[in-house]
Amino acid sequence: MHHEIVLAPEAAQDLKRLKAHVRATVRDAIEAHLRQQPTRTSKSRIKRLRGLSRPQFRLRVGELRVFYDVSERTVEVLAIILKSGADAWLKKEGERA
Repeated sequence: MHHEIVLAPEAAQDLKRLKAHVRATVRDAIEAHLRQQPTRTSKSRIKRLRGLSRPQFRLRVGELRVFYDVSERTVEVLAIILKSGADAWLKKEGERA
């Protein structure tokens, strides 16, 4: 089952700020991992976030973290953040369950 991928305005801005080759890598990873099975967790790539109702998942792409939510047939990418800023972003933007 294919999921539609939607970028939140903040995520679109985050993507624009990246260098072209990094942006291409992130887009490829989003397409490869989130289009088909966005809820399939793995040891290193996709992680379900516990204790949060939003965002639900995190995708690791090198030093970047892609935070996203999944509904019926839609994946909403909320933010694309450097690993170093991920904890601060989650404290500010994350919604507790």
